[in-house]
Amino acid sequence: MSITNTPIWRNLISHAHSMQSKAIASLFDDEPERASNRIIQTCGLTLDYSKSKASNETFKLLEILANQTGLKGKAQGLTAGEMLNNTEQRAALHTLLRARPGQHHPDLKNKYSEVEVALKQVERLSREVRSGTWLGSTGKSITDVLHIGIGGSYLGPRMIDEALTPYRDQAINCHYVANVDGHHIDHVLADLNWERTLIIVVSKSFSTMETRVNATSAQQWLLQHMKQDDLDKHLVAITNNVSAAIEFGVGRENIIPIWDWVGGRYSLWSAVGLPIALIYGFETFRALLDGAADMDQHFLTADFHQNMPMMLALLGIWYHNFLGMTSHAVLPYDHWLRLLPDHLQQLDMESNGKSATSMGETVDYTTGPLIWGGEGTNGQHAFHQLLHQGTGVASIDFLLPLRPHHDRTEHHDWLVASCLSQSQALMQGKTAEEIDADTSDLVRSHKVMPGNRPSNTILITQLTPETLGSLVALYEHKVFCQGMVWDLNPFDQWGVELGKVLGENVYKMIEGAANTDIVDPSTNNLTEIYKSIRNGDD
Repeated sequence: MSITNTPIWRNLISHAHSMQSKAIASLFDDEPERASNRIIQTCGLTLDYSKSKASNETFKLLEILANQTGLKGKAQGLTAGEMLNNTEQRAALHTLLRARPGQHHPDLKNKYSEVEVALKQVERLSREVRSGTWLGSTGKSITDVLHIGIGGSYLGPRMIDEALTPYRDQAINCHYVANVDGHHIDHVLADLNWERTLIIVVSKSFSTMETRVNATSAQQWLLQHMKQDDLDKHLVAITNNVSAAIEFGVGRENIIPIWDWVGGRYSLWSAVGLPIALIYGFETFRALLDGAADMDQHFLTADFHQNMPMMLALLGIWYHNFLGMTSHAVLPYDHWLRLLPDHLQQLDMESNGKSATSMGETVDYTTGPLIWGGEGTNGQHAFHQLLHQGTGVASIDFLLPLRPHHDRTEHHDWLVASCLSQSQALMQGKTAEEIDADTSDLVRSHKVMPGNRPSNTILITQLTPETLGSLVALYEHKVFCQGMVWDLNPFDQWGVELGKVLGENVYKMIEGAANTDIVDPSTNNLTEIYKSIRNGDD
């Protein structure tokens, strides 16, 4: 039975009608302690959801929805290794990657032992590179790392790397290449010294097209200066295909496993996070994992009203399914968190951008929202106009570290004031009566702010490896909860596959193969136009 046919779903629809015209500001009158009651604190994070467009009755109904969809049990099943990825017959065990000894499920002892071995490899490699004992083919130490991946194996590590910039303690720089566009790798290689560069190739299958093409170009760059036998001094692979990595030139001792139960968008906790250990030290990488493990424990043990991931998830469903908000903006007021919206786009949209239930039935409700965002205060001079006066309403998360890593107090005071005033303005708005009396009717109509637009504010005591790990894990669990309520499989991504298959066919046509019925007339014509330019016919 579809969830839309359940009493709780119908009750939420009815309740949403009564809440449409309800002013958020009036909820503080209905609930005098709302500002202090609608707060959850854990893991160095504080979630203030008091500006949500949700009443006491809303939260009661959302708790029933959480209970009736079995979120608590499904959270336990996630960490116990249940086969939640039913289309690929796999568990989703990213939480095992960051579990502390003794925290993992007893049935996962063997898998956890494999994780520990891989972490030891990460620790060894990072120690050798950072100490200068890892030497390239000419006997020089490593100063630069080139990380080649795509999707989660690119977005995750790059985001974490930038977020931890204040903790950088050595002159080891990491450069990330993902796009198959040749401009990208040309730009990066132009600034690298081959004698001092270590290349990390990340591909579970060691055959992902973008990674394979970029890695081959990087390999050819090295081979301009060294023999094939010396490649292993400049190559590391993170893969499940050991033989392919060895054939590529990676020494067996420099191959770290990644398992089929680790999805790409969750892989930063695995050896895919090696750049973090190389640049910041293994202890910092371990602290990142510990912060995520702390959020895992909170998620598993806290009741609904004090469970930060569940609260974010259910509020998101309330806005998306019942109040008609089709997009969600993540707005970090911290320069070093500016890549977080990019990472969360993949995490959320690849997980819950589905139109079939876990058992293959077509859904009759909306699922994953559009995820977008950008750093404040830059966004205030760009897209915030739409947030305040656009015809559509987006749900919003403001992210704000309270203690910066600099001593420019005036800067941070203005940053905090900007963030907090944005959420106030979105809720409060501005009526025509509040605008100066001498303002013309024309200008007055343009200055009116409808307000009554909800937001969450997530305060971060300070952006540290631990709180960063907790923050990313918070959003992972939020996305998981929403997938469970919507009865989706949030761990596959079949929508990515069709383009890959068709892309291979178009590539063959470019290389000279005859057209096939697989290609439509438009694609065939566009391919021919490209071939004529490529071959110098025009």
